Amino acid sequence: MADIFDAAKRSEVMSSIRSKNTKVELLVFRHLRTEGVYFQKHYRTKFGVRVDIALPRKKKAVFIDGDFWHGRTIDKVMARRGANDFWTKKLQRNKERDKEQAQLLAANGWTFLRAWESEIVRKATQASALKRIKRFLTL
Repeated sequence: MADIFDAAKRSEVMSSIRSKNTKVELLVFRHLRTEGVYFQKHYRTKFGVRVDIALPRKKKAVFIDGDFWHGRTIDKVMARRGANDFWTKKLQRNKERDKEQAQLLAANGWTFLRAWESEIVRKATQASALKRIKRFLTL
């Protein structure tokens, strides 16, 4: 499937996508602050893993993963675009990187939680997702 934008427009569109302080992250940060939970945002560990929310002394980390970028919907992308498409390969590499980071964290004594963007945004699951993140950080 051909791209509908030229290279300059595609670059502009892609550069506008945020990797930090996304709407979902801000929602979680706001909730944790109102609940009185201390945390560090966008923490970089000594071994190079970047974490969305961290408690370094307790060695706890929370990742807030976007559904598309972290491959939750990779089956749909593969079905539409095929296994050799640029986006399919990119998403597969993102999933591999997530596994590598999880292994690094575990090897260094960290525990972590992954929360999907759709769980936090969807009203039906938002309260339970936020509660799960708070419980993980406070226990």
